[in-house]
Amino acid sequence: MYSSYTIMFLLFICTWGAKADDPLGQFCNENSKISSGGKLSANIDKLLAELALKTPSTGFVATTYGKDQDKVYALAQCRGDVSTQDCNNCIQDATKQIRQRCPNQADARIWYDYCFLRYSDKSFFGEVDTSFGIFYFNVENVTDPEAFNKELGALMDHIRAQAVVPREKGLGKGKSVLSPFVTLYALVQCTRDLSDISCSQCLAVAVSNFPKFCSNRKGCRVLYSSCYVRYELYPFFFPLDSNNSGPSNTAKVMVYT
Repeated sequence: MYSSYTIMFLLFICTWGAKADDPLGQFCNENSKISSGGKLSANIDKLLAELALKTPSTGFVATTYGKDQDKVYALAQCRGDVSTQDCNNCIQDATKQIRQRCPNQADARIWYDYCFLRYSDKSFFGEVDTSFGIFYFNVENVTDPEAFNKELGALMDHIRAQAVVPREKGLGKGKSVLSPFVTLYALVQCTRDLSDISCSQCLAVAVSNFPKFCSNRKGCRVLYSSCYVRYELYPFFFPLDSNNSGPSNTAKVMVYT
């Protein structure tokens, strides 16, 4: 199931210049069309207002609103290393943009660098969802792939194990010094509704995409609805190291399974 990418495959090259409030991507399920003036749509708006209010204080909210056929399930989560203010700003943007980008869908998701938000008219809490993925990768290759991949694998194993420790709340991050001038940084995170086993499963699927889309690349991001994985050769998580050189050209892929 996880190795079949047959429904859609899109690729485009872009120079990274997005503003902080621009989403990394969104998913609007065209099979979940609803009326813009109906009860379900109104319930979505009420849930989004609740998420905007409550998420920044804890970094995570999973809740429902309504009943029967008009019941809506929603989840919002900020990246575990960001500040309350950055979380608040991101969630505020997400709650506005998701309705603008997916105005007539009951199943929608939006990804930002600092947060993720989704809602649906069907329950998804506690379920691993890797049915739709967004992949970013650096278009430049590393100079010593064998040594790099060995270090990357070891670092990913370490932070994946960290993420499933209950006190870490699904977050794992770390770095590995490759040379006096090069450091590898990596971060993984699961949505906090997942069990430890489900988190581990989602991260395993995400990392398994490295050979497909990110082989020997200087950086990669895998964005699923249940987990997030990223590595770079520059610091991107907090607290930031002082030698932040920033990203270079990246490519983006969107995949349905």
